[in-house]
Amino acid sequence: MRSKQRVADHGEVFTPPELVEAMIDLVGSELGRSDSRFLEPACGSGNFLGPVLQRKLGTIDARYSRSDFERRHHALLALMSIYGIELLADNIAECRTNLLEIFAVHLAVEDGDEWHLAAHQVLSVNIVHGDALTMTTAGHRPVPISFAEWSYLGRGRYHRRDFRLDTMTQLSTTGEDTLFAGMQNQDMFTPTRDHGSLTVDDIARGDDT
Repeated sequence: MRSKQRVADHGEVFTPPELVEAMIDLVGSELGRSDSRFLEPACGSGNFLGPVLQRKLGTIDARYSRSDFERRHHALLALMSIYGIELLADNIAECRTNLLEIFAVHLAVEDGDEWHLAAHQVLSVNIVHGDALTMTTAGHRPVPISFAEWSYLGRGRYHRRDFRLDTMTQLSTTGEDTLFAGMQNQDMFTPTRDHGSLTVDDIARGDDT
């Protein structure tokens, strides 16, 4: 708890690390895939998303130990698969910083490296300053929250499509309960933008924004 006032104003409380780990254990099978997606609608400073990313990176290391090329690209895909929404601006900044540090330390990359820059760009898109209840961004002029659907095409290339969160939530009425599930089979779920094929360098330079 940061302060009693923040608890009163925003209901902000932090889950103890041991409880976080126990809850993540319940979805442990999903952590075996670099592209399995996790959305935390009140992500705070990343108390859940950080451990999720760490476990996914550990799995990737074991699976791609013979190819540093694939290990790095799947590590970025693992980061791309993590999404968060947070109402408080200081928490958003801390969450992005924490996740970026986990990624950077794991790949041994420093600020200015293209992998570091690409991860920074991904987090600026995936970790959103907004209100999960209204599904709009925070600020004086709220707009509908959009999330990027990232996929790995192989050979160092990714594909990004953007979808509005309020549209994606309609999937729950179709029996699908996972983020971006069934998009390819439903014409009503069309992306607001298709960024096409992207390299790490494209993402790092912000060519997809």
